[in-house]
Amino acid sequence: MVLFSAAQDAARVLLEGGQRFTCLAGGTRSGKTFLIVRAIVARALKAKHSRHAILRFHANAARASIALDTLPNVMRLCYPKTTIKEHRQDGFFELSNGARIWIGGLDDKERVEKILGLEYATVFLNEASQIPYSSALIAFTRLAQVVPGLHQCGFVDLNPVGKTHWTNILFGEKREPVSRRPLSDPDNYKRAFLNPPDNAANLSKAFLASLADLPEKQRKRFYEGIYVDDVDAALWTYEIIDAARCAIEDIPEDQRVSVVVALDPSGAAGQDDLGADEIGIVVAARGANGECYILADRSCREAPAAWGIRAVVAYHEYRADCIVAESNFGGEMVRATIHAADPNVPVHLVTASRGKAVRAEPISVRYARKQVHHAGRFNKLEDQLCAFSAAGYGGQGSPDHADAAIWALTHLFGHDDGTAIIEFYRREAQDHNHS
Repeated sequence: MVLFSAAQDAARVLLEGGQRFTCLAGGTRSGKTFLIVRAIVARALKAKHSRHAILRFHANAARASIALDTLPNVMRLCYPKTTIKEHRQDGFFELSNGARIWIGGLDDKERVEKILGLEYATVFLNEASQIPYSSALIAFTRLAQVVPGLHQCGFVDLNPVGKTHWTNILFGEKREPVSRRPLSDPDNYKRAFLNPPDNAANLSKAFLASLADLPEKQRKRFYEGIYVDDVDAALWTYEIIDAARCAIEDIPEDQRVSVVVALDPSGAAGQDDLGADEIGIVVAARGANGECYILADRSCREAPAAWGIRAVVAYHEYRADCIVAESNFGGEMVRATIHAADPNVPVHLVTASRGKAVRAEPISVRYARKQVHHAGRFNKLEDQLCAFSAAGYGGQGSPDHADAAIWALTHLFGHDDGTAIIEFYRREAQDHNHS
């Protein structure tokens, strides 16, 4: 592989930077993965009996892409005299000095437990656009092997996606993706960009031309390698949400005709269960003017007893009429969890019988007509809403905050079974004709 100036600069960032975390972002076939795997082999050769993990979201993709392609190419082109032995059954490659390179997927529970049961000097998340931040956090907790002369290092690579993706927030904005607080050690997070034109010596002119001719959105991601602003055919945009934003003081309590707390449960076992989705808990109200307001987002990652109490506290704090809870995950257990915190709270169970985008679309119409207002800023909820398109949810993980908000608003606007889409549009057209 011919190394050009941009790749040489990236290689120096990888091998000589000294930072704890490094992200290589850019277009397809730009050489990002090759450079990182080469850096990992160099680190492994430098430190006897060191351990290094290369992880993708899917185990079969990790094997096809890394174990059968990139790693053999790196060894053939860069380390032709170095022997490496595969222990396929155990999931690692071993170098002559006893260093091991583990390769696996974060979707394979048995393999994940085996891999993440060890500590590593290097952890590489390949194609991180597919990896939820919760999974990345778990993987990086294993970046703990102490090896003399080798600093612990986490690598990430991806074709950039939306600007709200955790890699852009972490490496670009230098903020923690969940809390959005500035990083306490920003110098430990470095990012470099590599794109196909930078790798022209190793690619055909026809391939580069085909990338350059892609539609604009795909061209930006796969050829220019930049983070994009929004989702194709997005049901929400930040501009639409912002245009109807208000302050909590703008909605007097005596003007709130109806208030609900909506709950979208998950299988989280507690705060430390970082691999689980959050429990969406959103408070919304309908005003005397017929418009709706998001009052609070109390979503969390807690054990059932804790999120049950949290929902009940919100119910009493906002003097809600009921708690609307999605019953697909847990059924009557959801009602029992809430009633364990307060047996007198009315609970209305709803069932998700249609896809998320189908349930979301009529609510997005209400936003477009400025019939829904956010009383304050709810960053994670708004990021999730803006990741919805008619094709479905395009964000990372589950849209737990957004699901809860959609259930609340669907209930307040009068369609709490999630199925009356035709009736919704009939009434919308009727209202429009009378106005």
